[in-house]
Amino acid sequence: MPFSHGPATRVLIVDDHPIIREGLTHLLVQEDLHVCCAAATTEEALTAMACQPDIAIVDLSLQSDSGLDLIRTLRQRHPNLAILVLSMHDETLFAERALRAGANGYLMKLEAAEDVMSAIREVLAGNIYLSAAMHARLARALAVPRKTPAGSVACLSEREFEVLHLIGLGFSTREIAMKLNRSVKTIEAHQANIKEKLDISSGKELIRFAIQWLESE
Repeated sequence: MPFSHGPATRVLIVDDHPIIREGLTHLLVQEDLHVCCAAATTEEALTAMACQPDIAIVDLSLQSDSGLDLIRTLRQRHPNLAILVLSMHDETLFAERALRAGANGYLMKLEAAEDVMSAIREVLAGNIYLSAAMHARLARALAVPRKTPAGSVACLSEREFEVLHLIGLGFSTREIAMKLNRSVKTIEAHQANIKEKLDISSGKELIRFAIQWLESE
């Protein structure tokens, strides 16, 4: 059902891939939504807020920026803005963090177009949108309160969390640096902080931990 009642809903798209921005814009226009602005970086997104969008659709990986940091800033500066994450990142790893940062919903890019529209409708209505599987996962987590041990990944910063995730996927330090647009020294510093926070003594142990953590999620 197109968004045809009242003024067109204004949408900000934040994604560093032009083809994604163009494809999403085409989809939304067909549904009578108005893509008032698009951005590839955090700086561009914050500037684009001058178009006063009703909803921001945000990717988590924005060139050298963190989508989670952008969400946190948008929520602080624009408390009434609906924010939907549309990302390639696995929702089981990032959805909860996105919601804690201030997002209203999380959707993976592999979902169908109708799911995107359903997600937009839900967050614009003031609801939280997650897949049915993710809803069930979070419900179980809330039903059984978890203690957070000192060595839990919950103590990691957003960037450290991303680095740990990429280590678990098998990326080398140099590959992670390229993927996150950071220097090798910066990634090595993140790895050192991760080892300290998780009480891990070596690089090999960190790799084992990261793989086992991903498999357990």
